[in-house]
Amino acid sequence: MLLNTPIVIGSPSGADNQQVLSESGARPAVNDYEAEGEWQTERMRVTAYCACPKCCGKDAKGITACSYKIKEGDTFVAADKKYPFGSDVVIPGYNDGKAVEVLDRGGLIRGNRLDVFFPSHKEALKWGVKYLDVKIRCR
Repeated sequence: MLLNTPIVIGSPSGADNQQVLSESGARPAVNDYEAEGEWQTERMRVTAYCACPKCCGKDAKGITACSYKIKEGDTFVAADKKYPFGSDVVIPGYNDGKAVEVLDRGGLIRGNRLDVFFPSHKEALKWGVKYLDVKIRCR
C-alpha cells in the first residue's frame, strides 16, 4: 500500500455514508482536504440564526466575523474555525441544495456544528435543530 493513500470504507448496507481513513485508520483532518479542494461529508448538528439581538446579542450590527456586511437575500453559515472563511458548504434543505460560504463564527459553534443564516427570526426558529450529512470543501 502506498503511503498517504486514503482508504474508503462503505457501510454494510451499501448506503452512501462512506468514511475516508488514512493508513493509520484515522480520519483525515479538515486541513488534509484544503490543498486539494476536495469535498468531504460530515454529520453535523445544524441550527439557525438571524441578525437580530436575540440571536446575535444586543450589539448586533449585521456584520459577520469576517467583516461581511449582511444584505437582503444572503445565505451563508457560521462554522467552527477549523473551516476557513470562504469554504463551501452544501446543506440539505437549505438554499435549494446549492453551496453557501462560511462567513461567520459563533460562540457555541464548535466542532461538527453549523448555524445557517436566515433573514428573519421566525424562519430561523422554523428550521429548528437538524442532524444532517453536510458536504464541505475548504479553501
